[in-house]
Amino acid sequence: MSAEPADAPPAAEPRVGIGRHLLSVADLGREGIAEVLRVAEAFAEVERRAIPKVPTLRGRAVATVFFEESTRTRLSFETAAKRLSADVLSFGVSNSSVKKGESLRDTVETIEAMGIDALIVRHPSSGAPHQVARWAERARVINAGDGWHEHPTQALLDCFTVRQVLAERFGADPEGIGCFDGLRVLLVGDIRHSRVARSEILAYSALGATVTLAAPRTLLPPSLEGWPVRVADDFDTALAEADVVSLLRLQAERGSGEFVPSLREYTTHWGLTTRRVGLLSERAIVTHPGPMVRGVEISGDVADLPLTVATRQVTNGVAVRMAVLFLLLGAGGGLEADAPVEELQAAHG
Repeated sequence: MSAEPADAPPAAEPRVGIGRHLLSVADLGREGIAEVLRVAEAFAEVERRAIPKVPTLRGRAVATVFFEESTRTRLSFETAAKRLSADVLSFGVSNSSVKKGESLRDTVETIEAMGIDALIVRHPSSGAPHQVARWAERARVINAGDGWHEHPTQALLDCFTVRQVLAERFGADPEGIGCFDGLRVLLVGDIRHSRVARSEILAYSALGATVTLAAPRTLLPPSLEGWPVRVADDFDTALAEADVVSLLRLQAERGSGEFVPSLREYTTHWGLTTRRVGLLSERAIVTHPGPMVRGVEISGDVADLPLTVATRQVTNGVAVRMAVLFLLLGAGGGLEADAPVEELQAAHG
C-alpha cells in the first residue's frame, strides 16, 4: 500500500453492478451509478419524513473503521446506517490496539469476528480498502477514502446533487441520467492529491459528461495519459464554459502547500473570487466536497450564493450512503437486483 497512487489513468474496465464491495467508482459503470442514484432518490424521500427511519437493515451491524480523521464522511455513514436501523460501531485509531502495534489485518479480522456485516474504511494509504476486502470473509467493504486514490461515495453524492439541482432549476429528469450527457464539468484545484477528483472523473465521464481540469501544473498528476479529461488553457474561459464547477481545497496535510508559491497567489490565479463568479453562466452549479477554506479556493460571499450547493451535498450524502448500504446489505448484495426500490417501497410504504 502506498500514500500515492500509481502513475496510471483512473479509468478502468468498468463492471455493471456493485458486487460484494464498493471500492471504486469503476466497480459500478454507468448503469451501476444510475442504480445508486435511483435508490438514493427513494431514500431522500425517507429523509424528508417526520421520523426519517426505516427498518431495512434491522439486525445488521455496520462498523466505521477510520484510520484518518473525518467529520462529514464518518457522521454521514453512521447517520445513514442508523436511518436504516442497523447497529453502528465506531472504530477510531486513537483508542484502539493499533496504537499498541496491532496490524491492519488483525484489526480487520478482530472487528469482523464480532459479526460485523459492513466495514466502512478510511485509510491514509492508497489501496488499503482493497486489501481489507481481500481479508474480509463475510463483511462487505466500502471505501470511504484511501490516500490519494478514491472516494467513491463522495463522487456519487456529487452526481446526485447535480442531477437534483438540474431537475429543480431546468426541468431535467429527476430520476434519469440523461442530464449528464454533454454536461461540462470543470474540476479546479489540487487534482494531484485529491481522491475526490479521481472518483469524480470516473463518475462524470461514465455518465457522459466532459471533464476539464484547471490547476497549476504543479498540482496536476505527473501524467494524465489515458485519463478521460482535458486541461484548461485559460481558467477564466473554462469557467465561462462550465455547467458544473467542482472546487477542491489545497490539501496541506498531504503537502500541497509545497506546490504553490503562496496561498495569496493561488487565490489570485485559481480561486473562485467575486469577480470570477460573474463569468459563470446562469445555469452553473458550484460544488465542494468540504471542508471549504473560505478566502483560498472560494471567497466567502461566493460560498454563500445559491449557486454553491456544498450544504446540500452534505444533506444528500446521507441518502446516497443509505442507498449504498441498502444495495450491499439489503437487496441481495448487489446492483444486479432488478427492483430494489420497489422492494423498499413495498416493505416500507
